[in-house]
Amino acid sequence: MAALALGALGVVYGDIGTSPLYAMRECFLQIAPTHEHVLGIVSLFFWSLTLVVVIKYLSFVLRADNHGEGGILALLALAQPHATDKRIRKILLFVGLIGSALLFADGIITPAISVLSAVEGLEVATPSATSLVTPIAIGILIGLFVVQRRGTGEIGAFFGPAVLVWCVSIGAVGLPWIIRQPEILSALNPLHALGVLSEGKTGYLVLGAVVLCVTGGEALYADLGHFGRQPIRLAWYFAVMPALLLSYFGQGAYLLAQNKAEIGNLFYEMVPQSLLYPMVGVATVATVVASQALITGVFTMVHQSVQLGYLPRVTVVHTSTDIENRIYIPQANTILMVSCVALVLGFHSSSALASAYGIAVTGTMSLTSVLFFAAMYKKWGTFPTACVSLGFLVIDLAFLGANLSKVASGGWVPLAVAVFLVAVMTSWQRGTEVVSERIRALGVPFDDFITHLQRRHIARVPGTAVFLTREALAAPPMLVHYVDHSLALQEHVVLLTVSIEHVPRVNEHARIEIEDAGHGFLRVRSRYGFMESPDLGHVLSVCQQRGLPGSIEDATFFVGHSTVLTTGQARMAGWRKSLFELLNRNARPASTHYQLPSTRVVEIGVRIEI
Repeated sequence: MAALALGALGVVYGDIGTSPLYAMRECFLQIAPTHEHVLGIVSLFFWSLTLVVVIKYLSFVLRADNHGEGGILALLALAQPHATDKRIRKILLFVGLIGSALLFADGIITPAISVLSAVEGLEVATPSATSLVTPIAIGILIGLFVVQRRGTGEIGAFFGPAVLVWCVSIGAVGLPWIIRQPEILSALNPLHALGVLSEGKTGYLVLGAVVLCVTGGEALYADLGHFGRQPIRLAWYFAVMPALLLSYFGQGAYLLAQNKAEIGNLFYEMVPQSLLYPMVGVATVATVVASQALITGVFTMVHQSVQLGYLPRVTVVHTSTDIENRIYIPQANTILMVSCVALVLGFHSSSALASAYGIAVTGTMSLTSVLFFAAMYKKWGTFPTACVSLGFLVIDLAFLGANLSKVASGGWVPLAVAVFLVAVMTSWQRGTEVVSERIRALGVPFDDFITHLQRRHIARVPGTAVFLTREALAAPPMLVHYVDHSLALQEHVVLLTVSIEHVPRVNEHARIEIEDAGHGFLRVRSRYGFMESPDLGHVLSVCQQRGLPGSIEDATFFVGHSTVLTTGQARMAGWRKSLFELLNRNARPASTHYQLPSTRVVEIGVRIEI
């Protein structure tokens, strides 16, 4: 349990743990650091952490697991079967896709703002180093993304200890200021928080910066499957929460003691001069860990999206033989790296990036509350679940509304990313449905196909043929085309269908269904969860163990390759058709995706009009 809690500390809490670098500073860039305002902002931080992290995520959302897995796509997969109305299912799907897109945007912004905020400590230690902050941050980010291909197995063991050192460091820096100015403890009184909020527009808009203290809260849920509820809770209560409170209350005590009229780099200003350079080093390591954890989360989200049919096939490299979810996706890594560097070059400072950060976080939090209700109302009862979800949503929407004022100053970045990704995901899903319908229509009823074989006296040659097909009940078009052109067919034919279920993992006993269709044909359906990667070699070896004649080692694999034409009458907007055609053309080939032996693969092209 202790080892899992230490692991959760590094992977789950890196993002939220590094928020003291910039969160409180952003608040006092919007509101004057008066005595009452300091107490009010610290109070808002305390109650935000309590209401959002402790009550919402740790107490309730962690219970909404999909067979032990968490994350917004797992929550979507859990919620959709409860919706009997087709329109509700579409709404839930749209909500889940927006949440996934915002999480991807979060994965772009978090490394940039985290690394920048850490390196900016050099400006406090050595003002002449200001011009070096951006190049150093870019160098660290590029190095971080370059090493992704090596996986996190070797360095992952250091994540927990690194964040633990960070927690001890920020707590140790904040505690002396609290002792010096114990009045700051009165900020535990929520009336101070209400006092700030009662100041009208200014008081409300400062929530847009307060929410930065709970960034990374979604990681609590997303990493549920890796660590479990108890280790995640232990890491929070025994390390992260005490460290965060000591840091935030310490920053508030520092402001009360110094009575400062203007705010600079608040976190580093309270660090003793002799410890500035070591603190910059510790902060940089902590922010790299935080970035790494979120990058890994984005890889997992992309993999889940591919498996569930929301994104085209991409290259997935498993970087560990022991842990299935430890993966590397080159395409996603390149997009993240280029985007992060572009953000650093475009915004130059963590303060400027903070405007873009809040919308992605609050948007995902709000959508999680909606899906939480849809997933749990049948289990817990409609009325109590609605009360809990509505309470969460009121808080989430308050934070989201405060951040909408930042759209022009940077909030447009996650919105633009989300709009683009949702367009990609919905276009791919709809286009895939249309292609499947067209292929299904081109199929030949199985009995008719057998009659066709017999009437044309098609020769059955020695060997085994494996046809990957979307639907095994009928003869797929590529099988028909192959027979018509070659006038021969292997004596043993496997019609193999791979289906992805809306559960993280499929029980091994229910994974493979085999049906003898007669005439040398075998129908095989292999089921996988959205957290798994299909292993067709294992499927075929199981088939052979269950009596499939012939040699699997010498089998020929037939894979369909659809060339999409946008000249059809499908009910899709023209731009969606063009986007789907582009995505389909650049998708990873099925033969490579399923890791089939290239020397024994035959691709048969089919033109599909949509």
